[in-house]
Amino acid sequence: MRRSLFDDEHDAFRASVRRFVESEMVPFGPAWDEAGIVDRGIFEKAGANGFLGIAIPTAFGGGGSADFRFNLILTEEVHRAGLNGAALGFALHNDICLPYLLRFGTEEQHARWLPGVARGEQILAIAMTEPGAGSDLASIAMTAIRDGDQYVLNGSKTFITNGINADLVVAAVKTDPTQAHRGISLVVIEAGTPGFTRGRNLDKLGLHQQDTAELFFADCRIPVENLLGTEGEGFAHLVTSLPQERLSLAAGGLAGARAALDWTIEYVRERNAFGAPIGSFQNTRFTLAELATEVEIGQNFIDRCVTALNDDELSAEDAAMAKWWCTELQGRVVTRCLQLFGGYGYMNEYPIAKAFVDARVTPLYGGTTEIMKEIIGRSLKLG
Repeated sequence: MRRSLFDDEHDAFRASVRRFVESEMVPFGPAWDEAGIVDRGIFEKAGANGFLGIAIPTAFGGGGSADFRFNLILTEEVHRAGLNGAALGFALHNDICLPYLLRFGTEEQHARWLPGVARGEQILAIAMTEPGAGSDLASIAMTAIRDGDQYVLNGSKTFITNGINADLVVAAVKTDPTQAHRGISLVVIEAGTPGFTRGRNLDKLGLHQQDTAELFFADCRIPVENLLGTEGEGFAHLVTSLPQERLSLAAGGLAGARAALDWTIEYVRERNAFGAPIGSFQNTRFTLAELATEVEIGQNFIDRCVTALNDDELSAEDAAMAKWWCTELQGRVVTRCLQLFGGYGYMNEYPIAKAFVDARVTPLYGGTTEIMKEIIGRSLKLG
């Protein structure tokens, strides 16, 4: 089905992104997997081509467009190439972290940080999860206690995507440890700040090319000018950007599912068994018919949600629906597609094997499937 979401400008952008991915990213994918991190230079190359900071005003070197369709295209094209870890790194930079700087940053902060973010010289990360606090953000223990014109930070964060490469970390901290949600604030921590150290690049099941780190803060002093938004309003600030974050993760899950489906269709056309392509067997046809239908349904919902986001109408409930459904769909698609590859599906040299382990995390990060269902369920006012 032809997608009506895009116009000629988007099509030209997609063609440009596809050329960039094929020439500047695909050849280095295996090396990034081996290293456990992408070369940070790829962010600078993406920035130079106009693929980062699309929503940043042109005065600060960005694209000046709030049209999320461009972000969606970047996500789809990087996933199409099987570079799932790199796709998450770009999405975190563009879709998840940047909105906090744009929405809550001051003019001084914008002038200080946004040009580097647009150029890919200042890589972004967001730090919410702690060893003892995940979805329950009110339970975070990291503190930022004001001392004159500085905040003194103490605590740690974990599972931080882009954590090794990051130059700017948007962190949720407790500026008032006596309070729960009302004690949370957002601060920006710059690389090289004394007292800020990075732990190990975590050894994950999948997404091997994506750096995921532990971060530590010991009497780390940052200027009060690095407060993002209003002190004590950090939880409310986070809530405003969660629909876009979850839509971005949903779009990545759906793009990963479509990529796996496309690889499998190509494979079963070429692979023979019993004198015929395995694609000609009824089981193969029925399996792929089911998956193609589900992917198409998911794509239509993603596209509707993108339109709603562009119109500033995307609800938390709709974003939660998209996030849990599309990431769980990704797992189903990849698992059933791998089965059709037979023994070759278990070989790491085939992209379906990498996609299989990469897909396991998507129902976990950005809010688990269970949390998404809780959000939806509460909106139904059942009791």
